[in-house]
Amino acid sequence: MLNTSNCGLIVIDIQGKLAHKVANSSELIANTRTLILGCQALKLPILWLEQTPDKLGITVKELAQLMPFEQPIAKTTFSGCANHTFMQRLRHTNKCHWLICGIEAHICVYQTASDLLALNFNVVLIDDAISSRSASHKALALQKLQHNGAQLSNIEMCLYELLADSLHPEFRTILQLIK
Repeated sequence: MLNTSNCGLIVIDIQGKLAHKVANSSELIANTRTLILGCQALKLPILWLEQTPDKLGITVKELAQLMPFEQPIAKTTFSGCANHTFMQRLRHTNKCHWLICGIEAHICVYQTASDLLALNFNVVLIDDAISSRSASHKALALQKLQHNGAQLSNIEMCLYELLADSLHPEFRTILQLIK
């Protein structure tokens, strides 16, 4: 079970024109917004990746404006784990469970999650906050990652799992985000 003491969020490459070209892009952005706000309410660390932002563009405004205190980590590698800054920040959190959202499922999400699994982190893929240009590419990536040990969840399920109790001080906040 997820709990707030051992969990963080990784937002992968929801940036530039590509963020609007993936399947269900409006839903992806809206769902990721909900996920970020929920994780912030629960005081989870958030790591934020951007793939070559000088070429692909920066994180979409709707999400970037939610994270003014976190700095995006620019990368050229498809896996965030091949980036020294990302790995430093990841290890500094002392978290062992990572919620993952972003694009594209079959490239950067897949390679980052695969490397995290190889490093013995627990990976929870947030299905309704992950996309690719092709739905079949997303399905294949999630299937392979589950086969390799990743768990699959969705925003509502993971946020309520993190709350664990309707008496949690942030229950009403999460309830309002989910409605």
